[in-house]
Amino acid sequence: MYNLGVRREFTANHYLIGGDWGEENVEHSHKYRLEIILEKSQLDQHGFLVDIVEVERHLDEVVESFAGRTLNALPAFSGLNPSIERLATIMHGLFTERFADFNLDALKVSIWEDEIAWTSYRTIL
Repeated sequence: MYNLGVRREFTANHYLIGGDWGEENVEHSHKYRLEIILEKSQLDQHGFLVDIVEVERHLDEVVESFAGRTLNALPAFSGLNPSIERLATIMHGLFTERFADFNLDALKVSIWEDEIAWTSYRTIL
C-alpha cells in the first residue's frame, strides 16, 4: 500500500460545551497541525499515488475555511462539542468528498492541538 502525506498548520478558536472543563469552556485559540494521509495500492501511469499539487489545493481550501474562525460558529459544529476528534472527523468527511475521483483505498486525517495532544480518524474507502 502506498501512502502520501501532506500537512498544514492553522490557528482557530473554540470553546468546549456540555461539561465543566474550566478554562476550556471559555473561547480560546489553538495552533492546529493537520496531516492527511492518502492510501492507494496502485500508482498511476506517471508513478504517482495522486497529483500532489491537486491535493495541496484541496488542503489549502479546507484549511482556509477553518483558519482564524471560531469552530463553534461553523455550521458543521452546530450543537456539537468542537473537540479535536470531531474536527478530524469533519475534515475527513470534507476530504473524502473532495478526493472521490482519486479512487483511494483509505484516507486518514490527523490533527494536533498545539503540541500536547493529537487524534486521527481513518477509514477504508
